[in-house]
Amino acid sequence: MKRIAVLALGGLLAAPAFAGGPVEIAPEPIVAAPAPVVVEQSADWGGFYAGAQLGYGDISSDVDGDGALGGVHAGYRHDFGRMVLGGELDYDFSNIDIEDDTGLSGELDNVARIKLMAGADLGRSLLYVTAGKAYADASLGGTDYSDNGNFYGIGMDYAVTDTWTVGGEILKHEFDGFDDTAYDIDATTVKAKVSYNF
Repeated sequence: MKRIAVLALGGLLAAPAFAGGPVEIAPEPIVAAPAPVVVEQSADWGGFYAGAQLGYGDISSDVDGDGALGGVHAGYRHDFGRMVLGGELDYDFSNIDIEDDTGLSGELDNVARIKLMAGADLGRSLLYVTAGKAYADASLGGTDYSDNGNFYGIGMDYAVTDTWTVGGEILKHEFDGFDDTAYDIDATTVKAKVSYNF
């Protein structure tokens, strides 16, 4: 009798476990791996570099003219982390016809510059300001002239690889009393450039 009571009690206790069918185990949630974070690789803007540029110049004030220019450049930069300082020499051949108010015509032959540069290291991009001295040769009415002036501007370079950069630059030039004449010459140049970093 005791045995039957124990079996009956065991059956009663087990019955709720089978009520409603077998128990389904909830599947574990699938955890997706987080998307990889793409961090732009920083460039080292320090060291020597050299390259070429091509652009457009517009001359205004006492003489007017516009046309193409192109040349070469070389410089050195020091990368301080967030700030980059440097210097550059560049030389442009030009094909800019000029004319004064009286109809006297000539040509701006070339421009050379000594630049100081200060920029912000933005990873693979370098945004900078520049200023310095410029030297220009021109002819007007069959007479050759040359003079020194000042310039300032902005530019941006982008490191395509560790050794090659491309960029652009806008410069404003001022030559007051060009070669002791009455001509004040203001010129704006816009250039694209490519450089090899050593």
